[in-house]
Amino acid sequence: MVASAPAHGQPIMPTALKNQTMTESTKTSSNLSDITPTATPEPKRSWGQALKVYVQPTSLRMLALGFSAGLPLLLVLGTLSFWLREAGIDRSTIGFLSWVGLAYAFKWVWSPLVDRLPLPIATRLLGRRRSWLLFSQLLIVAGLLGMSFMDPKQALQPLVICAVLVAFGSATQDIALDAYRIESAKVDDQAALAATYQTGYRLAMIWAGAGVLWVASKVQGDVQGYVVQAWHVAYTAMAASMLVGMITVLLSPEPEARPMAPARNASEWIQGALIAPFSDFIGRYRWQALLLLALIGLYRVSDVVMGIMANPFYVDMGYTKEEVAAVTKVFGVIMTLVGGFVGGTMAVRWGVMRVLMLGAVLSAGTNLLFAWLATRGHDVSALVWVVSADNLAGGIASAAFIAYLSGLTNVQYSATQYALFSSMMLLAPKWLAGYSGVFVDAFGYQAFFHTTALMGFPVLLLIYLASRVKMGSVV
Repeated sequence: MVASAPAHGQPIMPTALKNQTMTESTKTSSNLSDITPTATPEPKRSWGQALKVYVQPTSLRMLALGFSAGLPLLLVLGTLSFWLREAGIDRSTIGFLSWVGLAYAFKWVWSPLVDRLPLPIATRLLGRRRSWLLFSQLLIVAGLLGMSFMDPKQALQPLVICAVLVAFGSATQDIALDAYRIESAKVDDQAALAATYQTGYRLAMIWAGAGVLWVASKVQGDVQGYVVQAWHVAYTAMAASMLVGMITVLLSPEPEARPMAPARNASEWIQGALIAPFSDFIGRYRWQALLLLALIGLYRVSDVVMGIMANPFYVDMGYTKEEVAAVTKVFGVIMTLVGGFVGGTMAVRWGVMRVLMLGAVLSAGTNLLFAWLATRGHDVSALVWVVSADNLAGGIASAAFIAYLSGLTNVQYSATQYALFSSMMLLAPKWLAGYSGVFVDAFGYQAFFHTTALMGFPVLLLIYLASRVKMGSVV
């Protein structure tokens, strides 16, 4: 996909309210599997009722928090690489520094701490979820301000340390925010929350991608060459932009969550924080857990593998930086937002599994459009149409997938389980994507895009099989 995956992937949620019984939770979650012949669906909402969820306070809060979550990603990856290259840092070093983003893939390692460990004073004042959100946002601000005082020409290592701090804080914020989102609404509204979250996330990516370059260029003015002060002002502006999320956290209510008894010793804490969340998932789904894990790990494979070669493809086709920025960074993100709202609304109206299947078909199918684009040469109008379809499909697929992952979690272990799922969904695709350049060199772009489209077919079978699994959380 052209659009960035929430690294973060983007970016998951518990599925039941505090006072539901196991029977009620199973009944509610079974609605997610509404393409199962034996499922008994609830009465469908009207289109007006489906759209009304987007203006509820919970959805509006998620819009602002999504902005806070999406802001740091490009500032330690894509935008940072632009800054480093302008400063004269060699491409090999820039490539190695992309490993800073591994914090997002391994956030499940410390997610049990975020799920269960209270922060002194802050948890008592704000609650478990909001205290971790504010703490992680403070780490991000500190890292961005640190970067704003550095010149990579003179102090590359300190700048990288600050970038690592930003990535760690951002990954921690993702963990706490996933749990906050899951606990803030019932399962039927999770797709809409996912859509508003994506909206804020993508708006932040526009600001951290195109916006930061705009600020730097305005500060630089007519001065030619590398002006480090321009980047200092731009990154300071990005740090100030984190106030959107921090103010939202302070003004938002703490969601209701199941109280957790304190552990009596280290062994009991490890059992409750690390072992129990994983054994809970296996215990609820048994052998079917392997099927669900396979779907989680492969759902994004088609677009993630293709996305690694997107920018080299644009360069080889002769597109300029201005054309790529305008079409993919701004227009493409807008189409992703549209896709997110379309996917979220369809999921509320028709159920998550149907939209999950549709998203998989569209994500794989749009890769064939890139194979067609490879035959067009430098054709900006064709690029606009292909990017529009690709990002629209990505938005639909992402909204449904986030809602689906939310339905798999148990409210008692929401942060740990969601962090595990969101990490798994990128590990295998990113490993495969490492070989994408070798494939293109050997067989060309058209064969590459055809192959990535074919990678989506096994996912369709996994979705069909997973739709027959009754989803639910033990609460």
